Amino acid sequence: MEGLAWDVLLGAGAVFALGAVSPGPSLMVVLRNTMIGGRRQGVMCALGHGLGFGIYAGMAVFGLIVLLEEAPDVFIGLQLIGCVLLGYYGWSMWHANHDQLFNEDLGSGAQGFAEGFAIAFFNPKIALFLVAVLAQVLQPDMNLLSKAAVGLLGMTIDAVWYLLVALVLTGTPWLDQLKERAALIHRITALVLWGFGLSVLFSL
Repeated sequence: MEGLAWDVLLGAGAVFALGAVSPGPSLMVVLRNTMIGGRRQGVMCALGHGLGFGIYAGMAVFGLIVLLEEAPDVFIGLQLIGCVLLGYYGWSMWHANHDQLFNEDLGSGAQGFAEGFAIAFFNPKIALFLVAVLAQVLQPDMNLLSKAAVGLLGMTIDAVWYLLVALVLTGTPWLDQLKERAALIHRITALVLWGFGLSVLFSL
């Protein structure tokens, strides 16, 4: 049995982690559910968000692998589009209005698990982000185990981060520090995304 593609997992995991810790609407949904319904509701929201993100990651992996194996020219075109998207996402994060970031009205909607799942699964930006990132790190002929591992890794990193928010960060000075450093976190993420894009352009 073939082993895991550790280089793919490392590259994808690094971006998954940076994407998860970047403050934004998903963080606010988890925080709001925790404040309204307590930590139990916050935990359920985190698990729902992780599931929604993981489904997207799995769909992106398996769909992109088919293109990589069956239509390499189309995949190269997708990589180029991905580079443009990575550049755009980096620019958006670098120039985000951090003063208004934590004052967004996210609406009422469902609470707990359903709301966490919805904010992840029905956010088209997450799908585009995953395609842009994974198109740069996937390899042809990846085995089923490696494909599934990438999706599970995305789900695990996402869920674990928001579980930490609900269980550990909420109500502590750490969360305030995270908010204060939102600009720095976004700009570090932007630099990583630009680096991914440039590395692919030079390798084509």
